[in-house]
Amino acid sequence: MANQSGSVSYQRRFESALLRYEKTTGVTLSRHPFALQLQSYDSVEDFNKLLQNRAKDVRESDRITKPMKTIVSILTPLSSVASLPDPVGLVR
Repeated sequence: MANQSGSVSYQRRFESALLRYEKTTGVTLSRHPFALQLQSYDSVEDFNKLLQNRAKDVRESDRITKPMKTIVSILTPLSSVASLPDPVGLVR
């Protein structure tokens, strides 16, 4: 009997956490593409492959994002200098 009350307590906390997450993020986890993908897996191997692919996606994203941040940090000051009026063109 104690096991059932523990299960009910856990279920309530879990549902409460899901509702808070949905309110905070506007995302319903049960409808999230990743959650739907997880529901279709039947084995630990399939789950591991999914996580490995996700990790690969993150690494590739970082590989692209880091150089882009560097480029933006260089171009931003240059663009402000380029937008200043040309003092030579003003003098005639």
